[in-house]
Amino acid sequence: MKTAKWKGILLGTVMALGLAGCSGTGSNTASGANKNTYPEKAIVVVAPSGPGGGWDRTARTFTKVMTDAKLVDGSMMVENKPGGGGTVFLASYVTQDAKNDYKLFTGSPPVLINHLKKEGNSPFGHNDTTPLAQLTKDYGSIVVKADSKYNDLQALLDDLKKDPTSLSFAGGSGPGSMYHLVSILPAYKTGIDHKSIKYVSYDGTGEAMTALLGGNADVLATDASSVTQYVKAGEVKVLAVASPERMGGELKDVPTMNELGIDAEFMIWRGIFGPKEISEDALSYWNEKIQQMVETEEWKTAMTSAGWESDYKNSEDFKEFLDQQNDQIAELLKALDMAK
Repeated sequence: MKTAKWKGILLGTVMALGLAGCSGTGSNTASGANKNTYPEKAIVVVAPSGPGGGWDRTARTFTKVMTDAKLVDGSMMVENKPGGGGTVFLASYVTQDAKNDYKLFTGSPPVLINHLKKEGNSPFGHNDTTPLAQLTKDYGSIVVKADSKYNDLQALLDDLKKDPTSLSFAGGSGPGSMYHLVSILPAYKTGIDHKSIKYVSYDGTGEAMTALLGGNADVLATDASSVTQYVKAGEVKVLAVASPERMGGELKDVPTMNELGIDAEFMIWRGIFGPKEISEDALSYWNEKIQQMVETEEWKTAMTSAGWESDYKNSEDFKEFLDQQNDQIAELLKALDMAK
């Protein structure tokens, strides 16, 4: 009995020492070895367009809020990489930065469309990246100069019905891509020869807006939030938005295409992407930090200022959403005879 008693005491002591080894100093050493040290240098967020467009504004808003809310452990900077409606940058990114945790980029539907369309097709798509988060949603719009003779979308469509080549449309994405689809969607839905409509692509909405205001284009197809400052300044008129219901702010009096009897909606999401072979540390970091960011007052203020609607999805949900969108866009492009 005495031997058994001492064995029990000895066993209890060993267990206690073992548990102590799993806590306190031992735990700190283990967690220290596995501690996420990312990021260890500056983060670059690329806008694959010129200044002033949706990608550029998203990149700058993202980095500013992250910095102002003190969520990032280090500096962030924005770089503009225009060319081919985003295809030039994406090709370089996929082939040269597949493991670069320190370079992210902003994207929207062209990430999908450019890979699916026939004209100017990109061999790369969202599956060649790691979608990190959807941040916002916006909607397509049809815009003309303030002194344009067109005061409503129907009058514009009437002229296109007579001669589809009579008007030139400007857009900040390549042929067959997002703004091209926005420009021809009302015509397509009303039986007008959409293939004959003249579309001129620019590197970003900023350049496309300059073309409209300079008289080098008759109509601008873009996202609604990009034009609010020009509406407020009295420089442009928005004839219609491709949203399910009317938008607020400066666009509160603009009708939806559905209101006008045109069964057309076009949502423009925007998000943040990382490299295909992103490290687990970086992926975990951005999932946590971006979720925190969209809950800050700084983010809410930025959304109001930009005229955007916050629509956050984490990496996993964003990827699932993109897979669904990819199928829907493929169907639309096929119907328009624009699929590859």
